[in-house]
This record gives sequence, structure tokens and C-alpha cells, in this order.
Amino acid sequence: MASFFSRFDSERIVAAISAAERRTSAELRVHVTKRVPEDLDFRALRRFHLLGMAKTEQRNGVLIYIAPRARKFRILGDEGIHAKAGDDFWKGVASVMEAHFRKEQFTEGVLVGIGLLGEELARHFPRARDDKDELPNKIDEE
Repeated sequence: MASFFSRFDSERIVAAISAAERRTSAELRVHVTKRVPEDLDFRALRRFHLLGMAKTEQRNGVLIYIAPRARKFRILGDEGIHAKAGDDFWKGVASVMEAHFRKEQFTEGVLVGIGLLGEELARHFPRARDDKDELPNKIDEE
């Protein structure tokens, strides 16, 4: 994992996911693929489902899917958060992340994205006392 993530600081990313999830009942995941997907949207949606992102209790899972070799990424939010945040929110987060990626600030781009997502998720889905972490806070790789 270390060689593939040499341009991503995985410890900082996992810490950011954990910090964001301490404020929300939502689930955040980051996936990085070694592949150059022919259909990025299909692959991102497939990974979203394989990771169980659509099975959270409040349908508020969010996946950041990154394909570095293709120089592309997608942010997918389940129907619960998408209904509350709307398209402009997703486009705004993607735009900020892309600006960092263009400067080859890959970790920073992901961290800023997680921060923005965490704020929006906390606003719409604040963490409850009995909240449980439904999905692992680690980077997924294929």
C-alpha cells in the first residue's frame, strides 16, 4: 500500500475521516484505484455499492473515488445526503479538490474535500449519542 499511496498521506486522510465522522452519523470512505477505468462513473458506483455505502441506516454514505492514473475522481453521496446537499454542493467540493490536484497537492485535496463533506454531513446528520461507526475509516484500494 505504501508504494501506491506515495503521493497520498494515508495516515492524515484516515485521521481526517475519523475527525469528520466524530461530528456526524454519516459514513465517509476514500477509494483509490490503480486502474484506468474506461467508465469512471460505473466503476465509482460499483465500488460505492461493494463498500456498503448504500447500506447505511440514514443513507448518508459518501465515497471519494480517485483514479490517479486516469487523473480523474468522483464524489458519490447516497440518496439521504444528496437530497439535502444538492448538485451545487457536490460540484463545489469537486472544484476545490480539483484545484489542489492540479497543483499535485493530492493529500491536501482529499483533506479539504473530507473537511467540506464533514461540515455538510454534520449539519444535516449530526452525530447521535448512540451512533455507531458503520463502515471502516480506512482507505480502500483496488
